[in-house]
Formats: sequence, structure tokens, C-alpha cells
Amino acid sequence: MKYLLMIVMNPTVFGELSEEEQQAVVSAHDDFQKLLTESGELVGFAALADPSASRTVRVRDGVPAVTDGPYVEAKEHLAGYYVVDCETPARAEELAAMIPDARLTGIEVRAVMGSGGLEM
Repeated sequence: MKYLLMIVMNPTVFGELSEEEQQAVVSAHDDFQKLLTESGELVGFAALADPSASRTVRVRDGVPAVTDGPYVEAKEHLAGYYVVDCETPARAEELAAMIPDARLTGIEVRAVMGSGGLEM
């Protein structure tokens, strides 16, 4: 079953780390990606740009309206994600706990829906 492991980050928390601590988090992601690749559980991953650079698109009455910035104002934002394919929800939670950012913030674990419903 596939799971989305979402890294929700408060930039203030990450910004309060020393440069060395920030680099350690980034380097630990390399190790985590290697572990997932070797176990065959990695489907994909991405780090996301700061939400201040995002654009929000809404369609009203068939007309798209594009605005600068994130959809909602928040102290935390989606900073990145991993998609994993593992046997159980417990394994997905175990993997989420291994994400370096889990020591700083929360990692949301959510099952990925398949085209015919929840993949089982």
C-alpha cells in the first residue's frame, strides 16, 4: 500500500538551528533516501520551495483567477514529502519517524487512494 509522508515545517523552527544543524538534517535525508531505495519502499519524494513563491489558482464561473502566495496563511507549511510503498500502516509510521524533520516538527502519514478506491 502506498503512503504519503508529508513534512509539515515551521520555518522559524528550522531557522533557529545552526547552519551545521541544518546541514545535518539535509544530509540525513540522503541517508533516509538510501535506506528507502535499498528496501524497495521508495516511490518518490520532493522538497518544496517556500510558500511565499507559490501561486493559488481558483476557478469561478469558468474563469481562472491567479493570486500570489499560498492558499491559506499559516505558521507551518508543507515543506516536502515522500511517497512510500510498504506493507502496513505501522511500517509507514515507522518510516515517518525516521525522517530527520520528525525531530523538529510533525510528519503526517496518509494512505494514497488508487483509481478504484483505497489500495489494499
